Amino acid sequence: MRVTVGDVRPAGFEEAYRAQLARWPGGAAAWQPVHTVYVPADRFSAATVAEWGEEALALAEAHLAGPGELAEVFEVAEGLAPAVRERVVGKLAREPVEDLRIDFEDGYGVRAAAEEDGHVEAAAEAVAAMREAGTLPRRWGLRVKSFADGDAGRSVRTLDGFLTEVVARAGELPPGFVVTFPKVLMAAYLRQFAAVLDRLESRLGVAGLRFEMQVEAPQTLGFLRGDLAESLGGRLSAAHFGVFDHTAALGLPPQEQRLDHPACDHARHVMQVAFAGTGVELSDGSLAAAPASGSAADVRALWRRHAGLVRHSLRHGFHQGWDMHPSHLVSRFATVYAFHLATYDDYRARVRAWEERRGAGGGVMDEPATVRTLAAALRRADAALS
Repeated sequence: MRVTVGDVRPAGFEEAYRAQLARWPGGAAAWQPVHTVYVPADRFSAATVAEWGEEALALAEAHLAGPGELAEVFEVAEGLAPAVRERVVGKLAREPVEDLRIDFEDGYGVRAAAEEDGHVEAAAEAVAAMREAGTLPRRWGLRVKSFADGDAGRSVRTLDGFLTEVVARAGELPPGFVVTFPKVLMAAYLRQFAAVLDRLESRLGVAGLRFEMQVEAPQTLGFLRGDLAESLGGRLSAAHFGVFDHTAALGLPPQEQRLDHPACDHARHVMQVAFAGTGVELSDGSLAAAPASGSAADVRALWRRHAGLVRHSLRHGFHQGWDMHPSHLVSRFATVYAFHLATYDDYRARVRAWEERRGAGGGVMDEPATVRTLAAALRRADAALS
């Protein structure tokens, strides 16, 4: 082979390549929760997680007596239903909540300063007690008020007071902490919030404070871009979609404020494009509904509705969402488990065929990118099913 230009890399290549690796490190976390449970701060206690699990398990045992009921309610193949039901019941008994957020924003409302300060202290005390008892979820944290509401001082005071109390009571900041930053209408708010975390780390002697932004306004979509996470010094851990504020801001009628509306699909796709390869996790939003009553008909109707939305999220590449009521835990875990189990054996066979340099059969011709996607899906399934 004749080389005419020599073995000289183009000017500026090394700098550009380093920038690429910093901006798009690729890969994914070893584990991402399948949901985030939001509990208003004034209703949160050290017993909340256990109470949610007990209520969800009671609903499952009352209204999903066997695999046949589960198959019918959640549209699960009959052959998979026994394994799905067993996993759901076991999960609710063992770990009903993977990610917990104590809500000081919309679910909590505006309170007198002294009242919110009191709930901050009580929440920190409950977290320390859960840490001591071994019941603190693998990921946990709080949602503060938005800077867009015009009172950034209240937001920072709540976060500062909560972290100060938790560290003082627990002796350290327990692992898994993240803070949710809502209604980000200005990109400047992200930089300001990251600076707040810088100061808190220095003052409290902790490290690795990260936050997740909420994408819940059309204005936010305009400044989502590939270098956003890099510009925040690695503090941005996730982006969570907010269906109700987003659809309201677009002027959609109340009956169209739903996760599977095309406007929400568009917003989620913008989030995917902006954060692809950055390592920023993505989460879908919530269903703001609970069973109309404790009857089997009403509980199952809620489950069917929620399961349909969870399937919609999963098909669109959003593997996490918000759960707002104990009944949602049943439909969340049942749908997630069925989603992964339905394809697991096929995906594994195709990856093995590729590794062994043979055809997968059935007319399938997998591209390298597809094989990487299959392997990633298996890793995600292993984490979700464990």
